[in-house]
Amino acid sequence: MIIRQNIVILGTSAGSLGNFRGDLVRSLSDKNLHVILASSKPDFGDLDNFENIEYQTIHLERNGLNFYDDIKTLFDISSLIKRAKPRFILAYGVKLVIWGGLSARAAHVPFFALITGLGFAFQGGSFRRKFLTKLVVFLYKIALKHSKAVIFQNKDNRNIFIEKGIVPKSKTHVVNGSGVNIKKYSVSRFPETHFSFLCVSRLLGEKGLREYAAAAKIVKDKFPDVKFYLVGPEDPSPDAISLEEVSGWSDYVNYNGSTNDVRPYIEECHIYVLPSHHEGLPRSTLEAMSMGRPILTTNAVGCKETVEEGINGFMVPVGSTIKLTEKMIWYIENEDKIQSMGKESRSIIENKFDVHKVNKEMLRILGVE
Repeated sequence: MIIRQNIVILGTSAGSLGNFRGDLVRSLSDKNLHVILASSKPDFGDLDNFENIEYQTIHLERNGLNFYDDIKTLFDISSLIKRAKPRFILAYGVKLVIWGGLSARAAHVPFFALITGLGFAFQGGSFRRKFLTKLVVFLYKIALKHSKAVIFQNKDNRNIFIEKGIVPKSKTHVVNGSGVNIKKYSVSRFPETHFSFLCVSRLLGEKGLREYAAAAKIVKDKFPDVKFYLVGPEDPSPDAISLEEVSGWSDYVNYNGSTNDVRPYIEECHIYVLPSHHEGLPRSTLEAMSMGRPILTTNAVGCKETVEEGINGFMVPVGSTIKLTEKMIWYIENEDKIQSMGKESRSIIENKFDVHKVNKEMLRILGVE
C-alpha cells in the first residue's frame, strides 16, 4: 500500500482556493499527493469543485493589524502543520505567507511562497503605509529566510523584494499568473445588443473603480445607450469603497454584486476594463481575454503584462479618468476593430497563460513534476 504524502496549501479564502488554485490543486492530487487546503470558514458552494480534497478551517482576518487575530492564525497554522506533517507548504496572501513561513520555519518543513501582489502596505506614501511597509518587509525577511522558493506573478514585484533585501534573486521564480482554463473560459460571441463595458473587481479604490465610474458618467452623456457594468464583492480593507458610494453611481454604472462565475457577465460585454493601480497579474482580465474580449487597463505593475498595445487592447496612465474616457470612446467609435482585437486576446492566453502551461512550471518549482 502506497501512503500518500500530505501537502498543505494556505489560501486567502475558500473561494479563492477554488477559483484561482483549483486546477493546481487537482494537478497536485493527480501526483498522488494528499492535498490539505486551509483558510477561513468556507461559504456555501466554495468547495463544490473539490472532491476528495481535505479542507481545514483556520482563524484568518485578511486585513488589519490585530495582535489576538494574528496570534490565533499563527497558532492554527502551527497546529495544522504538527498534525499533518506535510512534505511541503505553499501559501499566498500577505498574512499567510508571513505566519505560514514562520510556522514552517519552526517546524523545519519546506515552505513555498506565492506572491500574488504587493497589497495595501506597499502602496502610497502616508505615514501609516510607510510604517506598514517597514513592518511587512521585516516580517517577510524572517518568514522567508529559509523558504525553498518565492514565486511571483510579475518581474516588477520580484525586483522590489530583491531590492528591499527580502529574498535573494536565486530563490525567486516568475510564473504567468494563476493561468486560465481555456476550455472553461472559451471564446464567446459578442452581444448584438447595446455596446457595453465590464469591470470585475473587489470594491476597492486602488482597483480604479472611481476612475471607471467617472469615465462612465462622461461617456454616457455622449453615448446614452452604452452600458457600464461592475461585478465584485465588498472588501474589509481600509481602501474599501462602500456600497453607499457605489449606489451613487447607479445612473451610469450597473452594479451586479458578487458572483462565483464571471462568464455570463463577460459574455454580455464588448470590452473588459480594469483601471487598477497595481496587481500581481489580474485573473479577471485573463479570463476576459480567454473569452475573446479586448482589454482596457492601466500601465500599472501586473496590468501591463496583459496588453499588447493596440493589438488586443490599450493601457492608460494610472488614475487618469481623461485617458480612460478617450479609449472608451475609441472603442465605441471603432466597433469594427473589436473582433480582431478579441482574437488577439485569446491568442495571447493560449500562448502564455494556459493554466496547464502555468501549472507545469509551478509543479517544476515545487519539485513534483
